[in-house]
Amino acid sequence: MRNNFIVVLVTVANKQEAEKIAQTLLEAKLIACANVVERATSYFRWGGKIECTNEMLIIMKSRKDLFEELSGKVRGIHSYEVPEIIALPIVAGLREYLEWLDNSLK
Repeated sequence: MRNNFIVVLVTVANKQEAEKIAQTLLEAKLIACANVVERATSYFRWGGKIECTNEMLIIMKSRKDLFEELSGKVRGIHSYEVPEIIALPIVAGLREYLEWLDNSLK
């Protein structure tokens, strides 16, 4: 099996937004699963100032060829002007898990 799988990270303002994004992407078969990390403290530079806020982190598993469609759907739902939507390659994984992942996607 060729490995084109990715982990997509998205930070959100609250649980409702995380649930809406995860549910929408699962229904569209753009992700196989999503893990929501309840509390992440984020430090960042915005508007020339250093900011600090509490967010939630969604960790999603998908395939590289689905990223553009996935990120477009997230942008349509997300409350941030410039949301974090980044993908990291999965360089290795349990074969059975990767097969399940692939079979769960469109």
